Amino acid sequence: MTDRFRPADRMADIAPFHVMEVMGRAQAAAAAGRDIVHMEVGEPDFSTAEPIVEAGIRALRDGHTHYTLALGLPALREAIADFYRTRHGVAVDPRRVVVTVGASGALQMALWALVGPGDEVLLTDPGYPCNRHFVQLAGAVPVDLPVGPDSNWQPTAVQIEAALTPRTRAVLLASPANPTGAVIDRAELARIAALLRARGVALIADEIYHGLIYGADTCTALACDADAVVVNSFSKYFGMTGWRLGWLVVPDALLRSVEKLAQNLFISPPTPAQYAALAAFEPGTLALLDARRDEFRARRDLLLPALRELGFDIPVTPQGAFYIYAGCERFAADSFDFSLRLLDEAGIAATPGLDFGRHTARSHLRFAYTTSAERIADAIARLQRLLA
Repeated sequence: MTDRFRPADRMADIAPFHVMEVMGRAQAAAAAGRDIVHMEVGEPDFSTAEPIVEAGIRALRDGHTHYTLALGLPALREAIADFYRTRHGVAVDPRRVVVTVGASGALQMALWALVGPGDEVLLTDPGYPCNRHFVQLAGAVPVDLPVGPDSNWQPTAVQIEAALTPRTRAVLLASPANPTGAVIDRAELARIAALLRARGVALIADEIYHGLIYGADTCTALACDADAVVVNSFSKYFGMTGWRLGWLVVPDALLRSVEKLAQNLFISPPTPAQYAALAAFEPGTLALLDARRDEFRARRDLLLPALRELGFDIPVTPQGAFYIYAGCERFAADSFDFSLRLLDEAGIAATPGLDFGRHTARSHLRFAYTTSAERIADAIARLQRLLA
């Protein structure tokens, strides 16, 4: 009877988020009356833009509370395709756009449709931890591509080519990347795409932070490879985290497989959220979202030089997302212990590098500038007192 509810073997390799312990302690400290500066959460602090909210309310009032097609509302798929045309100059057939239950749902379906037992998927370390877990849950083998400041925290075509084996089925890239905020420049992405096409390996591009880029020369993977599998989200640039909506662009060869997965796993994406998302592409909404992007850039430009002056090792300026991946070896041998010290002694919550892989994990913290400039200035002052 003791084995009745023994977890499946696959769960042994699914790691927990270490930041959850930091968050738990931060919440307990706040409940006890302490003022905590939250820089651990990868979520925009802005509320969803009002036009999007109003569109969601109208959808509820108009009775749009039933299932849609598994691939999503045709009007929303067309709006997403048009966004690629207007923002990126790339023609995308709306048929190839799949509206999903968040970017996590998109990535799961992309991997389950594409890879299986024995296949290898190359992905960067450091990187978003769920990516590795999704590969494992698909029965495939994640293969690390260790990256560092020397290559702008992104893999190169040369590095990828050296790591390819006959079992490599896909390469998963994120640009901008979590936790580093690094982007792959246009020329390098083109070289990677050409290499993978020649070797018959799929390119999966995680572009969920793609609207939050600060002056870098980059492009969507679809501009370099029309058959790339692209994951995107309404959570980050569009500020709709709790609405749980994302999308996937897939080649024709994968469309039916993804549709069957969508039907079986989710039935359909959330209907009110889809109607709300239609308003995200209106010119007035996009102007507001771009203004918020500029605010994130201003926050980066406030926090980054201050962290460098304090002694954190940040040789590469992050060019996207809302994260700074900071080396902390000068202050501690272990980033998890240091994150707890920051919380306990300075009231600052940050994410330890252990959540993002093995390479450089013990020597780095991730600071999220998803809080106001005033709170960031407060955090800087607290760090100055702690590290003086």
